[in-house]
Amino acid sequence: MASYKIRWKSSAARELRKLPKDVIKRIIQHVEALGSDPIPPGARKMATVQGAFRLRVGDYRIVYRVFANELVIEVIRVGHRRDVYSG
Repeated sequence: MASYKIRWKSSAARELRKLPKDVIKRIIQHVEALGSDPIPPGARKMATVQGAFRLRVGDYRIVYRVFANELVIEVIRVGHRRDVYSG
């Protein structure tokens, strides 16, 4: 299986920088793992964002899209579960 390239939206990168350092490290580990397994066990398809998945990392969420034809994963949002789903 080919590995996927990870692409961060600038807004998601800004959200990531605002999080605690230990959480940033865990989120980056999970995002890097998506490169070899874009839809790991535990990832759920989102009904509210077309073609997007969410991945739980403790109380935090990673929202991302998979572009299988381009072998690209785009991280859309990152944040605490209470904040990440709101507009």
